[in-house]
Amino acid sequence: MSIHHPIAVVGAGLGGLTLARVLHRSGIEAAVFDLDASPTARAQGGMLDMHEESGQAALRAAGLHDAFRELIHHGGEAMRILDKSAVVHMENDGQGGGRPEVKRGALRDLLLGALPSGTVRWGAKVTGVRTLDDRRHEVTLADGETFTADVLIGADGAWSKVRPLVSDANPVYSGLSFVELHLLDADTRHPTGAALVGHGMMFALAEGKGLLAHRDPDGSLHVYVALRTPADWATSGPIDFTATAEAKAALLEHFPDWDERLRALVAGADGALVARPLHELPVGHRWDRTLGVTLLGDAAHLMSPFAGEGANLAMLDGAELATAIATHRDDIEKAVAVYEEALFVRSEAAAAESADNLELCFQPDAPRPLVDRMTQYQGGAQAGAVS
Repeated sequence: MSIHHPIAVVGAGLGGLTLARVLHRSGIEAAVFDLDASPTARAQGGMLDMHEESGQAALRAAGLHDAFRELIHHGGEAMRILDKSAVVHMENDGQGGGRPEVKRGALRDLLLGALPSGTVRWGAKVTGVRTLDDRRHEVTLADGETFTADVLIGADGAWSKVRPLVSDANPVYSGLSFVELHLLDADTRHPTGAALVGHGMMFALAEGKGLLAHRDPDGSLHVYVALRTPADWATSGPIDFTATAEAKAALLEHFPDWDERLRALVAGADGALVARPLHELPVGHRWDRTLGVTLLGDAAHLMSPFAGEGANLAMLDGAELATAIATHRDDIEKAVAVYEEALFVRSEAAAAESADNLELCFQPDAPRPLVDRMTQYQGGAQAGAVS
């Protein structure tokens, strides 16, 4: 027998948790389902810059903005843009900026801690979703349990199981792959790299490739090797990323004439290397109003990280949807329609910016296009932490 929930959310990422928290503040409870076995089952990524008009607005709606301020990585808004010779073309100390940096994991913990115990069901992997009638949908979990909901919300990321109920769009490869790595206790163990990166974000770009890095609050460096590669390069290409030493050497073959201080960010990496192809949904992705279901976050508007918008928009989506439901609690379909009308407009603009910034960063004459773009911002340099 299926269990029925008035509101069911698939995905306990930042967007789904923000939705649940803002609903809870309005006296409306939601059931949240996540495939991870526990909140600590996997790493939660690096630093996020919280935008005033989106991520921070969502935190205010959730009543958590003051608590968020306690988590800020002070100095993390600093930014440096270098070329392959490690020449600094632009530098900003981040002082007076409006996009403070925070660890994704710390932000997620803040949201989780603000929800009633039992709101999130962990280890709930969705294996199937189907439409039962003109507005009701059934979700099947890996353990065989099923449930239905008056409103089903897909907050389940790039490869959403809920998305096919409203859209036949699938993510496509952006043409760019990242390899993530870390340098621990950087000031002591990797002082040259630490000095190169500085206190915040560093972009070293040239000839359609790059080394991107940011400093974490624990003193480590989180580095992203960025390469234009075939779609399957990160998963089944010529580099075996489980053989760490060999993988480092293979990556460095892509940077033969780069400054040794930059190459050392790869050569000196501690621990495993993780390769990730970057995918996107089409700019302007939208769907016809489908009764009883909607999407938020990457499930709705997956984009590259080159505008720092992904997490911010997911949280704003969650807050806006919750606010609409609370405002129109006697007409859930009107609430979702109001939410989607605004969602489509803001996500299209952000996705277009993200796609444009990706191309701008990896032009043959990089880093000049990025420097020119940042100069246009009149010192407001908000490139966005890679998320």
